[in-house]
Amino acid sequence: MPTANVNGITLNYRLEGEGPETIVLVNGLADDLESWAFQMDDYLAAGYRVLRFDNRGVGESDKPAGPYTTKLFAQDAKALVDHLGIADFHLLGVSMGGMIAQEYALAYGSDLRSLVLACTYAAPGPFCSRMFSMWEDMAPRLGVPFVMRDVTLWAFTVPFFEEHPDEAKEFEDAMASMTQPLDAYLAQLSSIQTHDASTRLDLIAVPTLVVAGDQDILIPVRLSKRLHDGIAEAEWATVSGGHACLWEHPTPFNQTTVGFFDRHRV
Repeated sequence: MPTANVNGITLNYRLEGEGPETIVLVNGLADDLESWAFQMDDYLAAGYRVLRFDNRGVGESDKPAGPYTTKLFAQDAKALVDHLGIADFHLLGVSMGGMIAQEYALAYGSDLRSLVLACTYAAPGPFCSRMFSMWEDMAPRLGVPFVMRDVTLWAFTVPFFEEHPDEAKEFEDAMASMTQPLDAYLAQLSSIQTHDASTRLDLIAVPTLVVAGDQDILIPVRLSKRLHDGIAEAEWATVSGGHACLWEHPTPFNQTTVGFFDRHRV
């Protein structure tokens, strides 16, 4: 896959499709660009070009010493799209990626045609902060794959485990085989612990959709709704599933996001 030397690091990316408009996808914590596998066919079929990439600290991108911040991740994304000559694009971030997308919209909003913030928050609050503190304590003792196996239980719904046991096992096995180094995981984790755009949301002046899995318990729906309420004229939608709704129920997630992008095409 191609790489780009930007913002002092090398980022691994993939740019696909021939559409006149581009969707830029930003991954969540510990996720590489393959995490968008269930979205790609629908986005390409809708006539979009799609850019996805490994954030610093994961996949084939560089993993410099941390801690990282969502603002730093946004600077990486800005450097990459500038390097590729991409402008006036649609930006979609999920979970940590949604936090990065907030910082991108705040700093570089003129680049964006539209913004989708999925399964994310403006600030972690006491519940998520406690959860992330647990992950921070667990990872050095038990390893990143163990923590990510635990995250699987938070990310998917009970019906998914009951009705799709083979798929659930595939996701658990993928988590158990993760190769992200501990230091890089903790550096990324720090970014979601420190992210706080709650007092700046009124400065986002881009057409925005906030979407949540209707059974999300990892980033509770109420936190996503609080994010929505802070952005003037933002749209709100829920889709079936939990935090991993884009994997558990990709069709409604894809239909919701493509529908929003289509309303903001040139």
